[in-house]
Amino acid sequence: MGVWDSILRGGGGGGGRRFIKRKDSDAGEAGRALEELRGSLYNEFHTSEGAKRQQQRFCGPSVALTFNFFVAVGIIMANKMVMGTVGFNFPVALSLIHYIAAWVLMAVLKAFYLLPIAPPSKSTPFSSLFALGAVMSFSTGLANISLKHNSVGFYRMAKIAVTPTIVAAEFILFKKKVSLRKVITLAVVSCGVAVATVTDLEFNLFGACVAVAWIIPSAVNKILWSNLQQSGNWTALALMWKTTPITVFFFLVLMPLLDPPGLLSFNWNFQNSSAIIISALFGFLLQWSGALALGATSALAHVVLGQFKTIVIMLSSYLVFNSDPGFTSLCGAIIALGGMSVYTYLGLKESASGGKRAPSTSRQNSHLLKSKVIVDGEKPETRSIDSV
Repeated sequence: MGVWDSILRGGGGGGGRRFIKRKDSDAGEAGRALEELRGSLYNEFHTSEGAKRQQQRFCGPSVALTFNFFVAVGIIMANKMVMGTVGFNFPVALSLIHYIAAWVLMAVLKAFYLLPIAPPSKSTPFSSLFALGAVMSFSTGLANISLKHNSVGFYRMAKIAVTPTIVAAEFILFKKKVSLRKVITLAVVSCGVAVATVTDLEFNLFGACVAVAWIIPSAVNKILWSNLQQSGNWTALALMWKTTPITVFFFLVLMPLLDPPGLLSFNWNFQNSSAIIISALFGFLLQWSGALALGATSALAHVVLGQFKTIVIMLSSYLVFNSDPGFTSLCGAIIALGGMSVYTYLGLKESASGGKRAPSTSRQNSHLLKSKVIVDGEKPETRSIDSV
């Protein structure tokens, strides 16, 4: 104690006090840094803005489109097993099971605080969410019914008609224009896909009506998914969580009207139920990957991806399983792939030009901000330069 007292009372007292103050200051700075880190992490994981940044960081356009491509191929195989081998001929009921499974999985994520936070309710009117949920149910349900009552060729023709519908709907709803080069490229892609894949056009009045009724909901569905994510702070999972209950409600209304009777008498044994559960898991992944792709790109890019998937499946059957689609179909596939390549190039070129314009805008904003700071700092010589 004597030595310590002598240090504090003696000539080194000031140094000792400064040492203690410096320690307190370092501790305060460390505490503030820790609080800033905690606040930063909270904003990244517990706010809609942070969740949106995380989705954009880890799931860019290439990742989202690749994810959606492989899941779409997987669900085609799963649904073929359910509809063919298992004999579950209830398309709307199958869609309902998919969305209920998705809602249950998202409820589990929410229980473990892993579901992204949704933006405040006032930022997006409920009417927009309700419209998306309703359109999604009609789009999915009518697609399955169209596939059941139409030939594959007629179904694919209806899918091709979605492309011009999206162009027209985006112009009507959001005044969004597509460049002439892209329009020509999309026309080439659509013609190539039609020549490559549309081989049987069996007409069925009821199936044709369903296919025509499906086109508009399918186009609007993609547009709304893309627009809500890109204009607000919605992530794919947060938007799915809000709209899935609405979609389930509409499926419950549509199921007795559009599905044949006999759902309850279906043989729900372990093998059949397992196949349906696998299809439901793929259905959740398809919804999620599709929402990610639409949020990262656009409705048109997602349609082009679907057409690319169709061409790849056809060429894979030709190269791997020695199927013979015919010379005309192969020429159509080559034309479609060429158009898709040009469309991708044009999209990358537009993104690059947009990225070049952004830094110049930010530099102008930075210059204006600096000028404002200098003016507020009462520097007369700078004010005279700015006035000149």
